[in-house]
Amino acid sequence: MPWTWYNSTIIKIENEAPSTKRFWVKIDSDEVIDFEPGQFVTMDLPIHEKRLKRWRSYSIANAPDGLNVLEFCIVNLDGGAATTYLFEEAEVGTDIRFKGPSGGFVLPKEIDHEMIFVCTGTGVAPFRSMLLKIATDKIPHKGIHLIFGTRTKENILYREELNALAKEIPNFNYTIVLSREENWTGWQGYVHRVYGHYYKELKADRKFYLCGWSMMVDSAVEKLILEMGYEKSQVRYELYG
Repeated sequence: MPWTWYNSTIIKIENEAPSTKRFWVKIDSDEVIDFEPGQFVTMDLPIHEKRLKRWRSYSIANAPDGLNVLEFCIVNLDGGAATTYLFEEAEVGTDIRFKGPSGGFVLPKEIDHEMIFVCTGTGVAPFRSMLLKIATDKIPHKGIHLIFGTRTKENILYREELNALAKEIPNFNYTIVLSREENWTGWQGYVHRVYGHYYKELKADRKFYLCGWSMMVDSAVEKLILEMGYEKSQVRYELYG
């Protein structure tokens, strides 16, 4: 089944961190475009003559609300054609064509297990979408722990919002781990230290959701399954690059 293509327009851009921006697009359609928390769209950006080299996929960072506005949290990759365009040329009023929403890395219809969200950088975007949906709809769950890794304090994304969600969502907490921040009293190093510390005891009703660059996800899958002993069915992931 082919994906549907949509036209949209950038309506807002904000700086979230030194190399990360938030982009909001309004879909040009009278039809309400629905999506599931955790899904992504594939943008067709004017960066190459060949179609497949113009396509870039980005997770939707907001929760569905029927307003046909999508938010994306995008990091500026050094030398990346797509992010060079988005950061240096795109502006409010720029048209963005995309297909989707798509992807199976989504919030379960019924949450019958404890959820451990593990991410690095803008990999937090699909988890933010899920958390906002849980908060808005007051979805029952069996505990949620977000483990968010980045380099420095200034690169922590959605920090104030995470504080608010931790107060709003029962039995939700988050842990930030920084890999290149000396003046930090919290967890230092990489995300693997955190879940390795808290979840040594195996539980059948626990699942890990991983999102980030392939190196982190590959290492986490190997550690969780081969080293810690979790079943493959307890580990789900979304790769970036």
